[in-house]
Amino acid sequence: MDWKTEIPANLWIFPRGLERNGAVGSKSITWTSKYGSVIASAWDIATADGINEKGLVTNVLWLAESTYPEFDSVGSNNGLSIAAWAQYLLDNFATVNEAVAALAKEEFVIVSSTIPGTDRFTTLHLSISDKMGDNAIFEYIEGKLVIHHNKSYQVMTNSPIFEKQLAINTYWEGIPGTIMLPGTNRAADRFVRASYYINAIPKTDNTRVAVASVLSVIRNCSVPFGITSKDEPNISSTRWRSVADQKNMVYYFETVLTPNVFWVDLNSIDFNKLSITKMLVVDDNNTYNGNVADSFVESLPFKFAGL
Repeated sequence: MDWKTEIPANLWIFPRGLERNGAVGSKSITWTSKYGSVIASAWDIATADGINEKGLVTNVLWLAESTYPEFDSVGSNNGLSIAAWAQYLLDNFATVNEAVAALAKEEFVIVSSTIPGTDRFTTLHLSISDKMGDNAIFEYIEGKLVIHHNKSYQVMTNSPIFEKQLAINTYWEGIPGTIMLPGTNRAADRFVRASYYINAIPKTDNTRVAVASVLSVIRNCSVPFGITSKDEPNISSTRWRSVADQKNMVYYFETVLTPNVFWVDLNSIDFNKLSITKMLVVDDNNTYNGNVADSFVESLPFKFAGL
C-alpha cells in the first residue's frame, strides 16, 4: 500500500452476522455478513485488504483511470460505497467464481467520493483470489465494469488499466529477466518486476520459505520510504505490506515503521463462536511479533465512508 501521506492501518476481526449497508443513503444495498474475516483498514473508514474464513482474499489499489457509473440517491440504482467494496466480497463469497458471477449481474453500482478531509476523488480497482489459486480483477473504465478473471492474473499494481498492463508485460516477457528488468517506481515497471519474480522464486511446500519469498518480491516492488509524488500519490512511499497464506489460513502484516512482520493465524479464531468485532491497534506504531490473534480487543465496527 503506497501513498504520499501516512495511511493509518489497523487490523480488525469481523464476525459472521454483522448487519451492513452500502453507506450511500436510502438506495444503499444491505446485507448480513455470511463469513467472518480479518482485514486491514485504511483510516478506519474503509477495508483495504483482507482474508475471510473461507480463504477469499481482497485487495484494493489506486487506479487513476477509474470512472464509476452515475448514481442518483433517489434514482433506480442501488449503491455500495467504494469504501465497503472489498468488505462486501469478504462478507458474502467463498470463491472467486462466486464473486465474479454475482458482481457480473451488476445489481448495484459502486459509488465513490472524495477522501474525507481532502479534495481528491477516490479511484480504485480491486483484486480477489481464493484457496484454489483463482484470481480476478475488477475495474470501472468509462463507467462500465470490466472483469478480468483468470488464474494466470497473479499481479495487480496501479496505472495503466489492467488490459494495458498485460500488453506491456507481454513485451518484457521477450526479454530475459536475468538480463534486464525495468527498475523505476512506475506502476507499469513494478508490474513487470512482480510478474517476473513471482514465477522465478522457488516453488516450495516450506511455508517459512514461501512467505519470505513472496515478501521479498513485494519489497522489490515497494517504493523507498520518504519518497513522495504530488501528482501521483499512488507511487509515493510504501506504507505497509501484507501476505495472505490461503493454504494455512494465516495473514501476515508489516508496516514500514515497525521492525518486524507479525501475523494473524485464523485457525486461532473460532468463527463459530465469535460474536463481537475486535481490533488490533497498528497505527500508533505498536510493536508486535508472532501470532497476534489473542491481542485483539473488543471494539465497535468502524463506519464505512460514504455519501
